[in-house]
Amino acid sequence: MIRPHTVMMTIVFYVINQDTMSATSFRELVPILQTSIGPMILISGLGLLFLTMTNRLGRVIDRSRSLLDDLESYPESYIIRINKEVAILWKRARYIRISILLACITCIGASWLIILLFLSALVNLDLPMLLSAIFIISMLCLSFSLIFFLADVNMTLSALKIEMESHDKKRVIIETKGY
Repeated sequence: MIRPHTVMMTIVFYVINQDTMSATSFRELVPILQTSIGPMILISGLGLLFLTMTNRLGRVIDRSRSLLDDLESYPESYIIRINKEVAILWKRARYIRISILLACITCIGASWLIILLFLSALVNLDLPMLLSAIFIISMLCLSFSLIFFLADVNMTLSALKIEMESHDKKRVIIETKGY
Protein backbone atom coordinates (compact mmCIF):
# COMPACT_ATOMS: atom_id res chain seq x y z
CA MET A 1 0.00 0.00 0.00
CA ILE A 2 1.37 3.39 -0.99
CA ARG A 3 1.03 6.01 1.71
CA PRO A 4 0.47 9.67 0.73
CA HIS A 5 3.25 10.98 2.98
CA THR A 6 5.70 8.48 1.42
CA VAL A 7 4.82 9.71 -2.06
CA MET A 8 5.21 13.33 -0.94
CA MET A 9 8.61 12.67 0.60
CA THR A 10 9.70 10.86 -2.56
CA ILE A 11 8.64 13.83 -4.68
CA VAL A 12 10.39 16.33 -2.42
CA PHE A 13 13.64 14.37 -2.32
CA TYR A 14 13.65 13.27 -5.94
CA VAL A 15 16.54 14.85 -7.77
CA ILE A 16 15.74 15.65 -11.38
CA ASN A 17 18.90 17.52 -12.14
CA GLN A 18 21.72 17.87 -9.64
CA ASP A 19 22.60 21.35 -10.97
CA THR A 20 19.16 22.92 -10.51
CA MET A 21 18.04 21.23 -7.29
CA SER A 22 20.01 22.28 -4.24
CA ALA A 23 17.89 20.97 -1.34
CA THR A 24 17.94 17.24 -1.92
CA SER A 25 18.22 15.84 1.56
CA PHE A 26 16.16 16.07 4.66
CA ARG A 27 18.97 17.85 6.49
CA GLU A 28 18.97 20.62 3.90
CA LEU A 29 15.19 21.05 4.16
CA VAL A 30 15.06 21.27 7.96
CA PRO A 31 16.21 24.94 8.11
CA ILE A 32 13.62 25.83 5.46
CA LEU A 33 10.91 24.09 7.45
CA GLN A 34 12.04 25.93 10.58
CA THR A 35 12.00 29.27 8.74
CA SER A 36 8.53 28.65 7.33
CA ILE A 37 7.06 28.02 10.80
CA GLY A 38 6.82 31.79 11.47
CA PRO A 39 4.58 32.57 8.48
CA MET A 40 2.49 29.47 9.27
CA ILE A 41 1.89 30.70 12.82
CA LEU A 42 0.99 34.12 11.40
CA ILE A 43 -1.61 32.51 9.14
CA SER A 44 -3.05 30.62 12.12
CA GLY A 45 -3.28 33.81 14.18
CA LEU A 46 -4.88 35.63 11.27
CA GLY A 47 -7.60 32.99 11.23
CA LEU A 48 -8.64 34.04 14.73
CA LEU A 49 -8.47 37.69 13.74
CA PHE A 50 -10.69 36.97 10.70
CA LEU A 51 -13.18 35.21 12.96
CA THR A 52 -13.35 38.22 15.26
CA MET A 53 -13.64 40.74 12.44
CA THR A 54 -16.31 38.82 10.52
CA ASN A 55 -18.34 38.41 13.73
CA ARG A 56 -18.11 42.16 14.32
CA LEU A 57 -19.13 42.85 10.72
CA GLY A 58 -22.10 40.50 11.10
CA ARG A 59 -23.19 42.28 14.29
CA VAL A 60 -22.92 45.67 12.56
CA ILE A 61 -25.08 44.46 9.68
CA ASP A 62 -27.66 42.85 11.99
CA ARG A 63 -27.83 45.96 14.18
CA SER A 64 -28.28 48.20 11.13
CA ARG A 65 -31.11 46.03 9.82
CA SER A 66 -32.87 45.98 13.17
CA LEU A 67 -32.60 49.77 13.53
CA LEU A 68 -33.89 50.43 10.02
CA ASP A 69 -36.78 47.98 10.29
CA ASP A 70 -40.07 49.94 10.24
CA LEU A 71 -38.21 53.23 10.73
CA GLU A 72 -41.00 55.30 9.15
CA SER A 73 -43.48 54.39 11.89
CA TYR A 74 -41.44 56.07 14.66
CA PRO A 75 -41.45 59.73 15.81
CA GLU A 76 -39.00 62.18 14.24
CA SER A 77 -36.75 62.45 17.31
CA TYR A 78 -36.30 58.67 17.26
CA ILE A 79 -35.56 58.68 13.52
CA ILE A 80 -32.85 61.33 13.97
CA ARG A 81 -31.15 59.23 16.65
CA ILE A 82 -31.41 56.09 14.53
CA ASN A 83 -29.93 57.89 11.53
CA LYS A 84 -26.95 58.96 13.65
CA GLU A 85 -26.41 55.40 14.85
CA VAL A 86 -26.77 53.95 11.34
CA ALA A 87 -24.23 56.48 10.02
CA ILE A 88 -21.74 55.24 12.62
CA LEU A 89 -22.60 51.63 11.82
CA TRP A 90 -22.01 52.28 8.10
CA LYS A 91 -18.60 53.79 8.88
CA ARG A 92 -17.78 50.84 11.15
CA ALA A 93 -18.71 48.38 8.41
CA ARG A 94 -16.39 50.14 5.97
CA TYR A 95 -13.54 50.10 8.51
CA ILE A 96 -14.05 46.42 9.24
CA ARG A 97 -14.12 45.69 5.50
CA ILE A 98 -10.80 47.50 5.05
CA SER A 99 -9.38 45.68 8.07
CA ILE A 100 -10.44 42.31 6.64
CA LEU A 101 -8.97 43.20 3.23
CA LEU A 102 -5.62 44.16 4.76
CA ALA A 103 -5.57 41.01 6.89
CA CYS A 104 -6.27 38.96 3.72
CA ILE A 105 -3.32 40.62 2.00
CA THR A 106 -1.20 39.73 5.03
CA CYS A 107 -2.31 36.10 4.82
CA ILE A 108 -1.58 35.95 1.09
CA GLY A 109 1.85 37.49 1.73
CA ALA A 110 2.62 34.89 4.40
CA SER A 111 1.54 32.13 2.01
CA TRP A 112 3.80 33.49 -0.71
CA LEU A 113 6.67 33.66 1.77
CA ILE A 114 6.31 29.96 2.50
CA ILE A 115 6.10 29.08 -1.20
CA LEU A 116 9.09 31.23 -2.12
CA LEU A 117 11.17 29.88 0.77
CA PHE A 118 10.73 26.36 -0.54
CA LEU A 119 11.21 27.35 -4.17
CA SER A 120 14.37 29.25 -3.36
CA ALA A 121 15.82 26.14 -1.72
CA LEU A 122 14.57 23.60 -4.23
CA VAL A 123 15.45 25.50 -7.38
CA ASN A 124 18.46 27.35 -5.96
CA LEU A 125 17.00 30.84 -6.30
CA ASP A 126 18.45 33.71 -4.32
CA LEU A 127 15.48 35.94 -3.47
CA PRO A 128 16.35 37.87 -0.29
CA MET A 129 15.06 41.22 -1.55
CA LEU A 130 11.76 39.76 -2.77
CA LEU A 131 11.27 37.80 0.45
CA SER A 132 12.09 40.90 2.51
CA ALA A 133 9.69 43.05 0.48
CA ILE A 134 6.85 40.56 0.85
CA PHE A 135 7.49 40.31 4.59
CA ILE A 136 7.58 44.09 5.08
CA ILE A 137 4.43 44.63 3.01
CA SER A 138 2.65 41.86 4.94
CA MET A 139 3.60 43.40 8.29
CA LEU A 140 2.50 46.86 7.13
CA CYS A 141 -0.84 45.44 6.01
CA LEU A 142 -1.26 43.67 9.35
CA SER A 143 -0.42 46.87 11.22
CA PHE A 144 -2.93 48.94 9.25
CA SER A 145 -5.52 46.17 9.59
CA LEU A 146 -5.18 46.37 13.36
CA ILE A 147 -5.38 50.18 13.27
CA PHE A 148 -8.68 50.00 11.36
CA PHE A 149 -9.87 47.32 13.78
CA LEU A 150 -9.11 49.61 16.74
CA ALA A 151 -10.89 52.49 14.98
CA ASP A 152 -13.95 50.24 14.71
CA VAL A 153 -13.78 49.45 18.42
CA ASN A 154 -13.63 53.18 19.21
CA MET A 155 -16.60 53.88 16.93
CA THR A 156 -18.58 51.27 18.85
CA LEU A 157 -18.24 53.54 21.86
CA SER A 158 -19.51 56.50 19.81
CA ALA A 159 -22.66 54.57 18.90
CA LEU A 160 -23.10 53.56 22.52
CA LYS A 161 -22.79 57.22 23.57
CA ILE A 162 -25.67 58.17 21.24
CA GLU A 163 -27.79 55.39 22.71
CA MET A 164 -26.87 56.43 26.27
CA GLU A 165 -27.87 60.05 25.56
CA SER A 166 -31.26 58.81 24.40
CA HIS A 167 -31.69 56.75 27.56
CA ASP A 168 -30.61 59.70 29.71
CA LYS A 169 -33.32 61.87 28.10
CA LYS A 170 -35.91 59.16 28.79
CA ARG A 171 -34.71 58.90 32.39
CA VAL A 172 -35.04 62.67 32.89
CA ILE A 173 -38.57 62.62 31.45
CA ILE A 174 -39.56 59.74 33.74
CA GLU A 175 -38.05 61.49 36.80
CA THR A 176 -39.85 64.79 36.07
CA LYS A 177 -43.18 62.98 35.72
CA GLY A 178 -42.63 61.39 39.13
CA TYR A 179 -42.63 57.71 38.14
